[in-house]
Amino acid sequence: MYIQNGVLAIISKIKEKFWFFKSMRVHALLALFIIGVIPLLFFSWEILNTYDSTAMSQRKADMQSQGNSLANLLVSSGYLSDTSSDEVNTEILRIADLYEGRILVIDSKLNIVKDTYGIEDGNVIISEDVIKCLNGSSSSAYRGDHNIEMTVPITHTSSKEIVGVILMNFSTKNIQNIYVILYRKTTVLFVTTIMLIFIYAFFYSGVFTKPFLNLKKAIGHLTEGYMDDEVKIDGFYEVQQISLSLNQMLTRIKNLENSRQEFVSNVSHELKTPLTSVKVLADSLLMQENVAPELYREFLVDIADEIERENKIINDLLSLVKLDKAASDMNITSVSINDLLELVLKRLRPIAKKNNIELIYESYRPVIAEIDEVKLSLAFSNLIENAIKYNVEDGWVRVSLNADHKYFYVKVSDSGIGIPEEAQDSIFDRFYRVDKARSRGTGGTGLGLAITKNAVHMHKGAIKVYSKENEGTTFTVRIPMNYIA
Repeated sequence: MYIQNGVLAIISKIKEKFWFFKSMRVHALLALFIIGVIPLLFFSWEILNTYDSTAMSQRKADMQSQGNSLANLLVSSGYLSDTSSDEVNTEILRIADLYEGRILVIDSKLNIVKDTYGIEDGNVIISEDVIKCLNGSSSSAYRGDHNIEMTVPITHTSSKEIVGVILMNFSTKNIQNIYVILYRKTTVLFVTTIMLIFIYAFFYSGVFTKPFLNLKKAIGHLTEGYMDDEVKIDGFYEVQQISLSLNQMLTRIKNLENSRQEFVSNVSHELKTPLTSVKVLADSLLMQENVAPELYREFLVDIADEIERENKIINDLLSLVKLDKAASDMNITSVSINDLLELVLKRLRPIAKKNNIELIYESYRPVIAEIDEVKLSLAFSNLIENAIKYNVEDGWVRVSLNADHKYFYVKVSDSGIGIPEEAQDSIFDRFYRVDKARSRGTGGTGLGLAITKNAVHMHKGAIKVYSKENEGTTFTVRIPMNYIA
């Protein structure tokens, strides 16, 4: 274990030491550099190679043309029998000088009739290329010593018989010299272009990575607790999207922090209010002497009501905390939603009867779904109980159940007082009350709808509200038939 930890520590230090090679700027610099250099290298090589092959091919073609012309002149002048023709000798020397080379005129018996160097005149030449040419095949080859050697047959005009061979050995130094000059210029251009590419890649990689560095700096400020500093939205489109998402996340964190502070404040206030009432009632009794039993009883009833209210707030808070836990705490089973709603309505009928509210249940088809029965039962109970409590005298509450192949739908409608339009976006917030005085009077804690919303969302469902003041309210809950983990 200690050895393993030591190795990991060494690897970590090595990574920290060579962090530069993992830098985005270095990678961008290398990528741009390689993308620029490789095509340039290939292009330079292609230019040199094309010139070399083209120049050599052209030189061979010129030699072939000059050789054929000279062969025709030799045949027409009878040069192989009489080499005294000044015109022919001058032409042979001209062609040899033109290409800085050497020309041998050879007859059919392999005798050297003419050597422009004047060295081998009258000698016999034994050459495989010459013999092949006498047998009907010309040849050319690049010999490697800056020269090209070529054989051209001397063919009799009328008989088409090969009566001799012209052996030409021409220099390619001028081609090589031009190649060297071109190579040097290409090298200078290549190096200069590489430097320009490197400079461009260096600055462009800086421009490319600058928005990311600014983003990193901004995130660093956020991690240090500067939550009021928004990330500047500039740079490339992708960076703008990241910055925008980060600002949205920052706004959400701020809202969550504000909600947390507000929640703590509300919890403190809600828990303190009943305790304050109990203390006031108790102090009132203690400060009076000879208190009538009826007054004692009245005060004790009020104290009991406040304690019950305190207990209800605590129970709702515990329910909310349980619902805030991970979805892994869900106890999913196949449940008859029809039976579940009938059970909830059965529990709430006494409250409805007490308030003279008619409860109506409409089920359009049997529905079996995968749900957490306890959590969803609590959600439906809160909706129906609110519909009963915030209703008008002799009102009604209608609960309907329907389903399709994917979702089931529960609607809770009432003939109650309704919810103002400006308050409808906030009714699911914790401790939010539309009418605080009325809510406390009916025993509300401001947590019921927050609990309901959490329970529905834990089932990957949705809840919507439609309401008009003095006309009533309808809550629609949509839950998947099959639980989605």
